[in-house]
Amino acid sequence: MIDHIDRSILRHLKEDGRITATALASKVGLTVAPCHRRLRDLEQSGVIRGYKADIDPAAVGLGFEAIVFVTLRQVDRPTMEIFENRVAENPNVVEAQRLFGSPDYLLKVIAADLPSYQRFYDSELTVLPGVERLTSTLVMKNLKSNAGPPV
Repeated sequence: MIDHIDRSILRHLKEDGRITATALASKVGLTVAPCHRRLRDLEQSGVIRGYKADIDPAAVGLGFEAIVFVTLRQVDRPTMEIFENRVAENPNVVEAQRLFGSPDYLLKVIAADLPSYQRFYDSELTVLPGVERLTSTLVMKNLKSNAGPPV
């Protein structure tokens, strides 16, 4: 069970994933050993799934974003598995969710610019298995991104 100290650890890690164990312990009111033990437990239990850099897509030449709604022709297990595997393998699809109802999937796609996205759409998205309809919405401005769950 996650208590208020674990939540405090998670909040501080969300703000700064590179915080030292000593600084983290100080912020949550523990000594280093018990703080490190709790941190290890959160990692081993899967509460903390990993650590990674938050990279600005525009800074690496990928400032164009689109939200793509996907409707499949048929929603059977083999089609969904192939579709989901192909989506998961594609580096330009940075988020993907299977939805209840219609449409079947929501994809967040990044590209360099509109012409690059159009080429990606034509060569990658339209040939995904089972696709009946694709609807793109272009992102005008990111207000909040990768926030993670509230802790």
